[in-house]
Amino acid sequence: MKLYDTKQVARFLDITERRVRQLREEGIISELRPGLYDLIDANHRYINYLRNRNPDSAERIDYNAERAKLVKAKRENEEYDLRLKRRELHTSEEIERVIETLLINFRSRLSSIPSKLAPVLSKKRDTAEIASLIKYQIDEALTELSEFEGMEEAADDEHQAGNAGTVQKDI
Repeated sequence: MKLYDTKQVARFLDITERRVRQLREEGIISELRPGLYDLIDANHRYINYLRNRNPDSAERIDYNAERAKLVKAKRENEEYDLRLKRRELHTSEEIERVIETLLINFRSRLSSIPSKLAPVLSKKRDTAEIASLIKYQIDEALTELSEFEGMEEAADDEHQAGNAGTVQKDI
Protein backbone atom coordinates (compact mmCIF):
# COMPACT_ATOMS: atom_id res chain seq x y z
CA MET A 1 0.00 0.00 0.00
CA LYS A 2 1.42 3.33 -1.05
CA LEU A 3 1.20 6.28 1.36
CA TYR A 4 0.95 9.90 0.31
CA ASP A 5 1.96 13.09 2.08
CA THR A 6 -0.31 16.02 2.95
CA LYS A 7 0.53 17.95 -0.22
CA GLN A 8 -0.42 15.06 -2.52
CA VAL A 9 -3.65 14.34 -0.62
CA ALA A 10 -4.58 18.03 -0.78
CA ARG A 11 -3.96 18.15 -4.53
CA PHE A 12 -5.98 14.96 -5.07
CA LEU A 13 -8.95 16.15 -2.97
CA ASP A 14 -8.68 19.67 -4.44
CA ILE A 15 -8.35 21.30 -1.01
CA THR A 16 -5.53 23.09 0.79
CA GLU A 17 -2.90 21.37 2.89
CA ARG A 18 -4.23 23.25 5.89
CA ARG A 19 -7.71 21.82 5.23
CA VAL A 20 -6.21 18.32 5.10
CA ARG A 21 -4.71 18.92 8.56
CA GLN A 22 -8.06 20.29 9.81
CA LEU A 23 -9.86 17.19 8.52
CA ARG A 24 -7.28 15.02 10.28
CA GLU A 25 -7.81 16.95 13.56
CA GLU A 26 -11.59 16.58 13.19
CA GLY A 27 -11.19 12.84 12.70
CA ILE A 28 -12.56 12.88 9.15
CA ILE A 29 -9.42 11.40 7.61
CA SER A 30 -6.67 9.56 9.44
CA GLU A 31 -2.91 9.30 9.14
CA LEU A 32 -1.33 5.91 8.92
CA ARG A 33 2.04 7.38 9.85
CA PRO A 34 2.90 10.96 10.83
CA GLY A 35 2.18 13.12 7.77
CA LEU A 36 1.32 10.14 5.54
CA TYR A 37 -2.14 9.04 4.38
CA ASP A 38 -3.73 6.20 2.45
CA LEU A 39 -5.10 8.12 -0.54
CA ILE A 40 -8.02 5.79 -1.28
CA ASP A 41 -9.16 5.72 2.36
CA ALA A 42 -8.81 9.51 2.67
CA ASN A 43 -10.81 9.98 -0.53
CA HIS A 44 -13.67 7.71 0.65
CA ARG A 45 -13.81 9.34 4.08
CA TYR A 46 -13.80 12.83 2.56
CA ILE A 47 -16.63 11.93 0.16
CA ASN A 48 -18.69 10.48 3.03
CA TYR A 49 -18.00 13.62 5.06
CA LEU A 50 -19.28 15.81 2.21
CA ARG A 51 -22.38 13.66 1.74
CA ASN A 52 -23.27 13.75 5.43
CA ARG A 53 -22.63 17.48 5.64
CA ASN A 54 -25.03 18.27 2.78
CA PRO A 55 -28.56 17.15 3.72
CA ASP A 56 -29.95 18.33 0.38
CA SER A 57 -27.94 15.88 -1.66
CA ALA A 58 -29.96 13.59 -3.92
CA GLU A 59 -29.16 10.57 -1.78
CA ARG A 60 -30.61 12.25 1.31
CA ILE A 61 -33.99 13.17 -0.18
CA ASP A 62 -36.75 10.86 0.97
CA TYR A 63 -39.06 10.89 -2.02
CA ASN A 64 -41.85 9.14 -0.12
CA ALA A 65 -41.78 11.83 2.56
CA GLU A 66 -41.76 14.57 -0.07
CA ARG A 67 -44.68 12.94 -1.88
CA ALA A 68 -46.58 12.66 1.40
CA LYS A 69 -46.03 16.38 2.05
CA LEU A 70 -47.32 17.22 -1.42
CA VAL A 71 -50.40 15.03 -1.01
CA LYS A 72 -51.09 16.58 2.40
CA ALA A 73 -50.79 20.12 1.02
CA LYS A 74 -53.16 19.29 -1.85
CA ARG A 75 -55.65 17.71 0.56
CA GLU A 76 -55.57 20.76 2.84
CA ASN A 77 -56.10 23.03 -0.15
CA GLU A 78 -59.12 20.97 -1.24
CA GLU A 79 -60.50 21.10 2.31
CA TYR A 80 -60.20 24.91 2.33
CA ASP A 81 -61.95 25.11 -1.03
CA LEU A 82 -64.74 22.87 0.25
CA ARG A 83 -65.12 24.97 3.40
CA LEU A 84 -65.36 28.09 1.24
CA LYS A 85 -68.10 26.50 -0.83
CA ARG A 86 -69.96 25.40 2.31
CA ARG A 87 -69.68 28.98 3.63
CA GLU A 88 -67.67 27.83 6.67
CA LEU A 89 -64.87 30.21 5.62
CA HIS A 90 -64.97 33.69 4.14
CA THR A 91 -62.44 35.38 1.92
CA SER A 92 -60.53 38.32 3.28
CA GLU A 93 -62.19 40.53 0.66
CA GLU A 94 -65.64 39.53 1.94
CA ILE A 95 -64.66 40.36 5.49
CA GLU A 96 -63.16 43.69 4.43
CA ARG A 97 -66.39 44.62 2.62
CA VAL A 98 -68.54 43.65 5.61
CA ILE A 99 -66.40 45.61 8.04
CA GLU A 100 -66.34 48.58 5.68
CA THR A 101 -70.14 48.49 5.44
CA LEU A 102 -70.41 48.15 9.20
CA LEU A 103 -68.16 51.15 9.82
CA ILE A 104 -69.91 53.29 7.21
CA ASN A 105 -73.30 52.52 8.81
CA PHE A 106 -71.93 53.22 12.29
CA ARG A 107 -70.39 56.50 11.15
CA SER A 108 -73.70 57.54 9.57
CA ARG A 109 -75.53 56.61 12.75
CA LEU A 110 -73.19 58.70 14.90
CA SER A 111 -73.27 61.60 12.43
CA SER A 112 -77.06 61.70 12.58
CA ILE A 113 -77.17 62.08 16.37
CA PRO A 114 -76.55 65.88 16.43
CA SER A 115 -79.26 66.67 13.87
CA LYS A 116 -81.63 64.26 15.58
CA LEU A 117 -81.06 65.68 19.07
CA ALA A 118 -80.60 69.38 18.26
CA PRO A 119 -84.34 70.25 18.17
CA VAL A 120 -85.01 68.32 21.36
CA LEU A 121 -81.97 69.59 23.25
CA SER A 122 -82.56 73.23 22.29
CA LYS A 123 -85.68 73.16 24.49
CA LYS A 124 -83.93 71.52 27.47
CA ARG A 125 -82.12 73.41 30.20
CA ASP A 126 -81.31 70.57 32.61
CA THR A 127 -77.75 69.30 31.91
CA ALA A 128 -78.48 65.90 33.46
CA GLU A 129 -81.42 65.40 31.13
CA ILE A 130 -79.34 66.57 28.13
CA ALA A 131 -76.53 64.18 29.06
CA SER A 132 -79.04 61.37 29.49
CA LEU A 133 -80.53 61.94 26.02
CA ILE A 134 -77.07 62.05 24.39
CA LYS A 135 -75.96 58.94 26.28
CA TYR A 136 -79.12 57.11 25.21
CA GLN A 137 -78.51 57.88 21.52
CA ILE A 138 -74.84 56.81 21.76
CA ASP A 139 -75.77 53.61 23.61
CA GLU A 140 -78.38 52.86 20.97
CA ALA A 141 -75.77 53.27 18.20
CA LEU A 142 -73.31 51.04 20.08
CA THR A 143 -75.99 48.40 20.63
CA GLU A 144 -76.77 48.43 16.93
CA LEU A 145 -73.05 47.98 16.25
CA SER A 146 -72.73 45.08 18.68
CA GLU A 147 -75.76 43.28 17.21
CA PHE A 148 -74.51 43.50 13.63
CA GLU A 149 -75.38 40.28 11.78
CA GLY A 150 -74.22 41.33 8.34
CA MET A 151 -71.45 38.79 7.82
CA GLU A 152 -73.67 36.11 6.35
CA GLU A 153 -75.74 38.57 4.32
CA ALA A 154 -72.82 40.51 2.86
CA ALA A 155 -70.69 37.43 2.35
CA ASP A 156 -73.45 35.69 0.39
CA ASP A 157 -73.73 38.74 -1.87
CA GLU A 158 -69.98 38.96 -2.39
CA HIS A 159 -69.07 35.26 -2.56
CA GLN A 160 -69.29 35.17 -6.32
CA ALA A 161 -66.56 37.86 -6.56
CA GLY A 162 -63.74 35.33 -6.03
CA ASN A 163 -61.75 33.48 -3.42
CA ALA A 164 -58.46 35.05 -2.31
CA GLY A 165 -57.40 35.00 1.36
CA THR A 166 -59.65 33.09 3.73
CA VAL A 167 -60.71 33.65 7.30
CA GLN A 168 -62.79 31.40 9.49
CA LYS A 169 -66.41 32.34 10.02
CA ASP A 170 -66.03 32.26 13.81
CA ILE A 171 -64.04 35.49 13.79
